[in-house]
Amino acid sequence: MKITKIISIILLFAAMQVFGDLTDGDEASVTELQNLADPLVSSEDEPQSEFGKASQSAKRKMEESVAELAELRKQIADKTIPLTRQLNDLEEELSEVRREYQETSRLLDTRTLDLSNLRNEIKARKEEASYISNLMGQFAVNFEARLHIAEIQRYKDTLEHAKTSPENSNLSKREVFKAQSDLIQESLEGFEQAIGGKTFHGKAVDSTGLVNDGKFVLIGPAALFKSEDGQKVGTVEQRFGSLEPTIIPFANEQNKAAASELISNESGRLPLDPTLGNAHVVESTNQTLVEHVQKGGPVMIPILGMAGLAMLVALYKWIALSLIPKPGKRKINKLLDAVESRDPAKAEKAVQSIKGPVGKMLRRGVEHIKEPAELIEELMYETVLDTKLKLERFLPFVAISAAAAPLLGLLGTVTGIINTFKLITVFGSGDVKTLSGGISEALITTEFGLIVAIPSLLLHAFLSRKAKRFANDMEKAAVAFVNQVSKTPVKKNDLPEKVKANA
Repeated sequence: MKITKIISIILLFAAMQVFGDLTDGDEASVTELQNLADPLVSSEDEPQSEFGKASQSAKRKMEESVAELAELRKQIADKTIPLTRQLNDLEEELSEVRREYQETSRLLDTRTLDLSNLRNEIKARKEEASYISNLMGQFAVNFEARLHIAEIQRYKDTLEHAKTSPENSNLSKREVFKAQSDLIQESLEGFEQAIGGKTFHGKAVDSTGLVNDGKFVLIGPAALFKSEDGQKVGTVEQRFGSLEPTIIPFANEQNKAAASELISNESGRLPLDPTLGNAHVVESTNQTLVEHVQKGGPVMIPILGMAGLAMLVALYKWIALSLIPKPGKRKINKLLDAVESRDPAKAEKAVQSIKGPVGKMLRRGVEHIKEPAELIEELMYETVLDTKLKLERFLPFVAISAAAAPLLGLLGTVTGIINTFKLITVFGSGDVKTLSGGISEALITTEFGLIVAIPSLLLHAFLSRKAKRFANDMEKAAVAFVNQVSKTPVKKNDLPEKVKANA
C-alpha cells in the first residue's frame, strides 16, 4: 500500500510538472494537485521517518518548482509586454509603409501614364513641327515662283537660306525653323508694303545686255525701273533665257517722263500696261516667215523645193489649158451641115475655121472622109489620145507632191523628236525651253508638209478635171463627125483637088 501511495504521489508530481509546462500560470491546478497528494500522505501511518522526510523533500521541491515556474512566467510576461508593444509598433509601421508603397505605386503609375502621354505629345509636336517645316519649305518655293522678277534679287539671300537650311546637317531644327520663319516675316512685310507700292534699289539688264544699277517701283503687278543716270526708264519684265529683270523702254516720251517722275519722287502718274507685259512677250515671239522656216531644220529644203516646183507646174498647166482654143458649137454644127449636104469645099472651109486640137482632129477626119467610118474613127481617136497625153503632161508631178509632202513632214517630225531626245539625254527634262528647238522642228515640218500637200491635191484635182473636160469635148466632137459621115458618105469625085491630092 505504501509503495502504491508513493507511486501515486510521484505520478501526481509528474503530472504537475507536465501541466506546469503547458499551462500559462494556472495556480488553481497546482493547488488542486497538492490537495490530492496531502490526504494520501496524511492518511497513512508513518512509522518510518524516512518516508516523511522524502515526502517533505518532494513537497518542498514541488513548491520551489512552482515558485520558479511563477517567477519564470513573470519574467516571460515582463518581456512579452514590451515585445508585444514593439510588435504592435512594427505592425503599425508596416501598415504605414504599405500605405506609402501603395501611394507611391499609384503615383508611379500616374507618372508613368503622364510620361507616356508626354512622349505621345512630344511625338505629335515633332510631327507637327516637321509638317510645319515642310509647309514653310513649300511656301518658299511658291513664294519664289510668285515673286516678280524684279523682287527676286531683294529676297535672294533669305530665300536661298530658307531653301537650303533643311538640307544643312550642321544646323539645328531651331535654326532651320528660324531661317524659314524669317522668310515668312519678310514676305509679310513685303505684302504690307505692296498695298501702297514699294521702292527698292536693284539691278536690271537693258536691251544691249548691260547691267544697270537703279531704283525699282513696284505697284501691284506693275514694275518700273530707272537707272542711276536716268537714261534707262521703262517697265521691267523677264525675257526668255534671262534670269535678270529686263528693261522694256517706253516708246512714248510722255510715259517715259511720267515714269521717271514717279520713281524719283515716289508720287505721280503711273504708266500702266493693261496686259501686264504680255503684249511685249507676244511681240517677242513674233517671227518672220524666214525665221519660221529656218526652225524647221534641213527637211524644209526638199519640202519647199517640191512646193515651188508643184506651184510652177500647176501654174504652167493652168495657163496652157486656159490658152487652148475651144471651138464653139456653131462652128462644129456648120461643119456637120457641110458634111450632111455633101459639100466637100464647104466642109474644108468650115474645118479651117476651127482652131486647136479639135480643129486638127476634124481636119484629119475631113482629109480621110473618103475612107470608111471605122478608119476615120480610129484616126480621130488617135488624135484624141495624143492630145490627152499632152494635156496630162506634168500633172502627175503635182499629185506626187501632194502625196510626198506629208511624208517629208513626217520625216521632219521624226528627226525633230530624235533631236529632242538627244537634248533630254544631255540636259534632262527639267527645262522645257531647251527642248523647244527639237519640238519646233517636229511641228513646223509637219505644218509645211500639210501646207504643200493640201493645195497640191486641190490643184491636181482642178487641172485634171479641166484636162478631162477638154478631152471629153474632143471625143464628143469626133463621135458627132463620125456619125454624120456614116449617115452621108461623100464620094471621092466630089472632093476638091487638094483633098484628092492628099488622098
